Amino acid sequence: MQAILYKLFEHQYLGREESRAILQNIAQGKYSDTQVASFITVFLMRNIAVEELCGFRDALMEMCTPVDLSEYRPMDIVGTGGDGKNTFNISTVACFTLAGAGYHVVKHGNYGATSVSGASNVMEQHGIRFTTDKDKLCRSMDETNIAYLHAPLFNPAMKAVAPVRKSLAVRTFFNMLGPLANPAKPTYQLLGVYNLPLLRLYSYTFQASHMPFAVVHSLDGYDEVSLTGSFKVATETNEQLYTPEDIGFQRCDGAELYGGETPEAAARIFDNVLNNTATDAQRNVVVANAAFAIQVMEPEKELAECIAIARESLESGRALATLKKFIAINAE
Repeated sequence: MQAILYKLFEHQYLGREESRAILQNIAQGKYSDTQVASFITVFLMRNIAVEELCGFRDALMEMCTPVDLSEYRPMDIVGTGGDGKNTFNISTVACFTLAGAGYHVVKHGNYGATSVSGASNVMEQHGIRFTTDKDKLCRSMDETNIAYLHAPLFNPAMKAVAPVRKSLAVRTFFNMLGPLANPAKPTYQLLGVYNLPLLRLYSYTFQASHMPFAVVHSLDGYDEVSLTGSFKVATETNEQLYTPEDIGFQRCDGAELYGGETPEAAARIFDNVLNNTATDAQRNVVVANAAFAIQVMEPEKELAECIAIARESLESGRALATLKKFIAINAE
């Protein structure tokens, strides 16, 4: 690791195979926490290269516990995190909104590293027991259209660096890797990123894999469609700039999306959205993200129709019913 760090400190880049080997060594505990923290910090001071990102992903996918849910052709909605906004669990609520509308979702998530409540925090608040049992995951998909994959169970490298990530409390390249390391290899993906260089980086990565996708970024720094200002959406075919007004929403203030100071507070907002007792801003941001996900799966649909489908899932109570059934199956 000393030689690797000197190489990086001299502004050199790692090759794909070199990156793969390093991440495997991290997962196997071959470096100290201090060395791992130093290694991670390098990628806070410069952008990660495509070859480095691909190498890290190769290692994660080789070491992960695979689960084949391809028969469902599922979607994953995920943000990189690291935007420093501490929003409520928008992508997770959007996943249940999609499932309530009849679409299959395989949500890959973790505890919050740079925010109070990650997807796994809000799942635990609802008594969910994480599992790698395929039969249970398939039952969840069959009966609720959604399965949840807790990243540390499937990715030992994620588990190995969790204490370092938590103590650093800043975004790291693991924020970038998480969305690429869903062990179920979803058919579709909606990914939120915290800056424009990452939007391009992921777009190139997804294009190479021929996965139907959308990468979204709000220009004021959110890793989701925040409706706080203009945002970009990149797909296989184009990159488009929108305003909230363009897609029929009122602009909202960032304070309206705040996730609170504790996982319990974030879980209350999560429940409020599904119970239709949340604010207009909280509901609208979920609907907007779910709508862009629907359009990835059904590109022939106009965005207005996708918005209507997402809104109906929330307002009809189908998204809430999906959560209740999901809890009944996964809290056993």
